[in-house]
Amino acid sequence: MALSRLTSRSNIITRPFSAAFSRLLSTDTTPITIETSLPFTAHLCDPPSRSVESSSQELLDFFRTMALMRRMEIAADSLYKAKLIRGFCHLYDGQEAVAIGMEAAITKKDAIITAYRDHCIFLGRGGSLHEIFSELMGRQAGCSKGKGGSMHFYKKESSFYGGHGIVGAQVPLGCGIAFAQKYNKEEAVTFALYGDGAANQGQLFEALNISALWDLPAILVCENNHYGMGTAEWRASKSPSYYKRGDYVPGLKVDGMDAFAVKQACKFAKQHALEKGPIILEMDTYRYHGHSMSDPGSTYRTRDEISGVRQERDPIERIKKLVLSHDLATEKELKDMEKEIRKEVDDAIAKAKDCPMPEPSELFTNVYVKGFGTESFGPDRKEVKASLP
Repeated sequence: MALSRLTSRSNIITRPFSAAFSRLLSTDTTPITIETSLPFTAHLCDPPSRSVESSSQELLDFFRTMALMRRMEIAADSLYKAKLIRGFCHLYDGQEAVAIGMEAAITKKDAIITAYRDHCIFLGRGGSLHEIFSELMGRQAGCSKGKGGSMHFYKKESSFYGGHGIVGAQVPLGCGIAFAQKYNKEEAVTFALYGDGAANQGQLFEALNISALWDLPAILVCENNHYGMGTAEWRASKSPSYYKRGDYVPGLKVDGMDAFAVKQACKFAKQHALEKGPIILEMDTYRYHGHSMSDPGSTYRTRDEISGVRQERDPIERIKKLVLSHDLATEKELKDMEKEIRKEVDDAIAKAKDCPMPEPSELFTNVYVKGFGTESFGPDRKEVKASLP
C-alpha cells in the first residue's frame, strides 16, 4: 500500500502532512493489529491485551510527529549552544513514544501535567513550533508570552497545565485537577507525569493517598528513564519497581519505547481511572541527552549504553520498521518527509527569531490578582515605579 493512498488525521496532533504529501487521500482507515514489543507487567490488576488496534494513517502520523519532536529537540540543543536559549533546558529525545502514545489514547478533555521536560508534550497537545521556539528564546509569541522558558510551557485550551520546575510538585496539582474533573462530572482523567528521580518525593505519596481515598480519576505516570539527574535508579530507590509503589493502588509497567504499548496502557488506565480511581503507569524509557543542557550525560553512563539503546530500542526506528513492513511508504518517501520536517523546524526558528522580546511592563503581569491597584515602588520606597494591572 503506497503512501499516496493515505491522508493525515488530526487525532494525534493538529497539523497536516507537509506539501510533498498533499496528494494523500482521505479514507484508508483499514485496521492493522500490532503486538506490543513486550508484555505488560501488572500490580493488583489484570494487564491489557498486547494486541493493539491501529491503522495505516496512525502509523504514518506516529512516524511524522515523533520525527518532528526529535528534530525540534535537536534544534533546541543547537540554539542553546548558540546562547539563543538561556537558563534551564531539558530535552526529550528518546522518550517520544510516551508523548505520542499517550496522546493517541485520550482526548483534549483529558488533562496532562508534567515536570520540566515538557516541549514534546506541548507539541502533542497541539502546540505549534512557532510557540515553542518563541518561548524557548523568550519572545512575545511564546506559549507563556516568553516569560516561562523551557520549563513552563502551558496550553489551557488543550488541558495542558504545564511544565513545572519543582521536582514532583506537579503531581499534587494533577490530583487536584482530577478532583475538579470528578466534582464537575466531566468524565475525563488527568495524567500527572513525573520522573524516577521524583518518585521518592513525599508529596507524591500524600497526593496518591487522598486520590485513592476519594477515587479520583488520576493517572500517575512515572517516566522512568533510569537516571534522576546523574543518579542511577538503583542508587536512589530501594525498590525501583515504581508501578508497585502505590501499594494499595494498581499499577502497570510499560515499554515506554513502544508507542503502541503506551497507547494501549493509557487507554486501559483511562477506563480504570474513570471506573475505579487512580492507577500508576511506569514507562520504561530512556533519554539520549543529559539531564539538562549543563549535563553531558556521559559521566555516569557509558557511550556504549546510549548507542545500544539507540540501536535496539529507538522508538522512531520501531515505527519506521512497521511503516516499511506494511508497505505504507518507501525509504525515500520517509527520507523526503524528514527533509521537510527539518525545513519546517528551520522556518519556525527563523520566524521566532524575528519576534520581539516581551515589554518590560510584562515583568509585573501574571503575578498578582488583577484589579487590586497594586503598586511597585523604587528602592527608597518613595517613588512609585509602576501601577500594576
